[in-house]
Amino acid sequence: MPKPIPAPREEGFTTAAASPLYWAKYGRAKAPKLLVLHGGPGADHCYMLPQMLHLGERYDLLFYDQRGGGRSKSDAQVPVTWQTHVEDLAEVVREFSLEPLSILGYSWGAMLALLYTIEQGTNPHLVPPARLALMNPAPLTREYRRQFEGEFTRREHAPAIQELRDELAASGLREKDPAAYRQRAFELGVAGYFSDPGKAHDLTPFRVVGRVQQSVWESLGDFDLIRDLKGIKIPSIIIHGRDDPIPLASSVEASNALGTGLVVLDECGHVPYVEQPERLFAALDPFLDETNPPERS
Repeated sequence: MPKPIPAPREEGFTTAAASPLYWAKYGRAKAPKLLVLHGGPGADHCYMLPQMLHLGERYDLLFYDQRGGGRSKSDAQVPVTWQTHVEDLAEVVREFSLEPLSILGYSWGAMLALLYTIEQGTNPHLVPPARLALMNPAPLTREYRRQFEGEFTRREHAPAIQELRDELAASGLREKDPAAYRQRAFELGVAGYFSDPGKAHDLTPFRVVGRVQQSVWESLGDFDLIRDLKGIKIPSIIIHGRDDPIPLASSVEASNALGTGLVVLDECGHVPYVEQPERLFAALDPFLDETNPPERS
């Protein structure tokens, strides 16, 4: 079962964004600030916890639920787009005075960090990122997303996973212990993201708001962020699990475009902070130490 999540040091809702966004702070109050962007879209920050709180030993961590997910509600009549998320991110940066801006993005959150960075190149009103740590970025072109969708579907229908689903359905657990049933159903639902599906039991359960996820991906159209990254020079690192259903080639091309380091974690799928936390932080901690920007007075 997932470990419990401690209460945040501070929490609340933004006042500047067009729609209030729930935020939570962890870690050391007087330490360098690190903004952490969760995946999705349409999810919330809690499934990155408690494992990612390792970074709170040396940083002042700020998480927020992106619009339409978790405790950050959205108007169901108004589609949430990638532009919406970039605008919200910009408001969070301004409201919390996150300069110099250090971003750690995971999955869709890594893609959001890159979308923001690309937009900042043509919009000087946005605070420029001082550094980017990108964990298992979402597919960065439409073609790589198509490949991911095919691979994840293949894994979902693998005989071993289907056999476990059949066992759960026949177990009677749904009636005997609904909470245990929901936990096991969640584990099987995300098993395709893992190199070792057995480790899915350590991931904090979450849900994705389907309409938000769909509207964001539709808003991206025939996207190609790798093309748009060329010429951007920011201290950055990309970390990718070798067994991630998202093609490794997407991160390889992104690292080449950014001229930055790529760390590939063996025996690791899409959730390195659960599957390979020691290897993850062995790559992430030195990068953050070496690129700590000077704080503005």
